[in-house]
Amino acid sequence: MRVHGPRWTGQRTPDSKAHPSRKVNTVKTDRQALRLAGKASPRDHSRGSPLAKTTLVAYGDFASPACSQTYRTVKKIQEKMGPTLRYVYRSFPQPEQFPHSEQAAEAAECASSQGKFWEMHDSMFESEPGSRGISLSRCAEEAGLDLLRFRREMQAHVHAERIQSVRQGGVRSGVGAAPAFFINSVRHESSFGLATLLAAVQASSGGESGRVENDFLANHKSRTKRRGV
Repeated sequence: MRVHGPRWTGQRTPDSKAHPSRKVNTVKTDRQALRLAGKASPRDHSRGSPLAKTTLVAYGDFASPACSQTYRTVKKIQEKMGPTLRYVYRSFPQPEQFPHSEQAAEAAECASSQGKFWEMHDSMFESEPGSRGISLSRCAEEAGLDLLRFRREMQAHVHAERIQSVRQGGVRSGVGAAPAFFINSVRHESSFGLATLLAAVQASSGGESGRVENDFLANHKSRTKRRGV
């Protein structure tokens, strides 16, 4: 039986209903802020050991095509860095640009309440946000969630307050749009391409960013070429 659920198109459309987590932003923003306002903690969604040399914190939006692209970049960096990297994801919905981004962020928190945040995280990003026909319920099904519980929590907006709190933390850190990255609590101000972000992560870990990085990028390009991408 096909499960229907909230959908997004990735196009800016009128938002006919106010969302309970959408509040007027009264948080003071320091546009010059270069450091993370709140360090990574056990409350965060993280992959990797807290003892890792480098912590990469991302503020992202599941409905953003740009964040979908950086998701793929981060996966390659995790492949390269292995246990020396801890990756933290924080939701930064942008409803003015992507009307259903708050729903997507809530869906990830619903999955987290069932111990499957990363399964839902990967499913939504790999579903290429912005294309027509993507269903949050379908992603939840792929992630192995209890769908009845998922629907109940989505309808009650159980996790809306947490999402707003996390987003405000991003604003306090100077985040104005997603994606945004912090490496060991310091804002990454350059591009989010693989070569640039990988080099910055490697530098913060005290690792080689010369020949080793070039070898990794060369191998990545070779694999991509063989796939015909």
